[in-house]
Amino acid sequence: MATVSAALLDPIMKRDPVGPRITYYDDATGERIEVSTVTLANWAAKTANLLRDELGAGPGTRVAVLLPAHWQTAAVLLGAWWIGAEVLWGAEDPAAEIALCTAVRIDEADAAVGAAMGEVVALSLDPFGKPVPDLPIGVTDYATSVRVHGDQIVPERSPGAALNGRTVSGLLAAATASAAEQGLTDADRVLSTASWDTEDDLIRNFLAVLAAGASLVQVSHPDPAALDRRREMEKVTRG
Repeated sequence: MATVSAALLDPIMKRDPVGPRITYYDDATGERIEVSTVTLANWAAKTANLLRDELGAGPGTRVAVLLPAHWQTAAVLLGAWWIGAEVLWGAEDPAAEIALCTAVRIDEADAAVGAAMGEVVALSLDPFGKPVPDLPIGVTDYATSVRVHGDQIVPERSPGAALNGRTVSGLLAAATASAAEQGLTDADRVLSTASWDTEDDLIRNFLAVLAAGASLVQVSHPDPAALDRRREMEKVTRG
């Protein structure tokens, strides 16, 4: 059985490995980062190796992801799926062995792994890879840890559940159906200011774009005055 990550990324890698896959803007900070398919896959592989080799994750491991719509979140999700782990997303009371979060959500992450006495990994989401300052003892800094891991991965051959109990095939079917419902194609460049807060949001606003082979321009804290110019500059076809 293919993993979610392999099923979504392999066709794009064959067709357009170096084209932009996610272009991320934060209008509050002026940040812009463009990530190719190859770069996204490499970051996902590094994350997968961190989860598997350093934190002991694998098929059946429940990984709570408490992160916003962001290109690094995409790498975390794809990394977890490459090793066959189950992502817990948008759950009110996740019971996980590992949680990945921003600094402001460490308390939520602690609660998510409390019963299992699991691991918490904090992401700064800094564009220059700076670590999270003043982390509590026992919390792993993603930026510091992930950089030492390899950027190649052998996908898990027997993945477990993929997302909140959904199977790999069920999640891929939902993403493909959402892409079709939105009319997305591999020629599209999709501008989105939408959140990934819920499971349905994640499928519609991120996974459907990958399932179609399209490219995503994700904008956080959008400045309405900048959107028309951005559509033109980024050659947006949708959104």
